[in-house]
Amino acid sequence: MYKKELESEIKNISIVEKLIDEICAEYQLNSDVYGKLLLAVVEGVNNAIVHGNKLDKNKRVYLEYQLSKDELIFTITDEGEGFDYNNLPDPTTEENIEKSHGRGIFLMSHLTDKIEFNESGNQVKLFFSLS
Repeated sequence: MYKKELESEIKNISIVEKLIDEICAEYQLNSDVYGKLLLAVVEGVNNAIVHGNKLDKNKRVYLEYQLSKDELIFTITDEGEGFDYNNLPDPTTEENIEKSHGRGIFLMSHLTDKIEFNESGNQVKLFFSLS
């Protein structure tokens, strides 16, 4: 299992992008998987930095991944209070479609094979099938 601790600064997204590049190169993952990984994991880390930790440089984002033959799982945890992931506005409805925010979790859930949150909502697990 790989673990990385990041300061809550937007510039650290580049570390995540580099990690995804390295994983895909090392394990020869196809471009479909690469695209989904890059978008979903970057979005998850960005949410943790901006919404979870509210850009507080004293708070950390913890990124882990584990790889098996058939699956890659990323876990992203922030030090924020969490949120109610069961009551998110639908970004595809008429009243939300023009908003410039509120699509991250919707996007992540469509790019992953499975998404899970812990009870408080400050941790997300992203599951990617490799088979």
